[in-house]
Amino acid sequence: MRFWLLKSEPDVFGYADLARAGREPWNGVRNYQARNFLRQMTAGDLCLFYHSGTRPPGVAGVAQVVRAAYPDNLQFDPASSYADPRATPEAPRWSMVDVAPLLALPRLITLDELRTLPAWAASPLLARGSRLSVLPVDRAQVQSVLQAAGTTLPALDEPAAPAL
Repeated sequence: MRFWLLKSEPDVFGYADLARAGREPWNGVRNYQARNFLRQMTAGDLCLFYHSGTRPPGVAGVAQVVRAAYPDNLQFDPASSYADPRATPEAPRWSMVDVAPLLALPRLITLDELRTLPAWAASPLLARGSRLSVLPVDRAQVQSVLQAAGTTLPALDEPAAPAL
């Protein structure tokens, strides 16, 4: 299991929207580094759902990848603002994953609060000008967010599988 942070503006698509939908594609990512992170995701990976572009920004919930990366359908739709005229079904340029809600946090863990958590000290999220919408995080970062929120996730209490 790997861990990720997914950013979304809550007035466009927030954690409550994901909870209502039950499952949703994470599409529209148009940054190559973020796309490459999407391509590394596998079913079962956990994602911190981060509300950006709002005051205050912060982690609102935990989602789970339920379908590994596949071609983003919006790149082929000429009516979409995410269309890419250079993409073809034979040679797609952009990917998406499907995610499902796992746990709504009892309260938002704000960016300012993340800055106080030792596990987040070296996170690119905290760097000035960090704009990636998909970032890898680690187990300790996820656990620190859950602890700050006063909740747990049983799957994280199990020991990590050894790296191969």
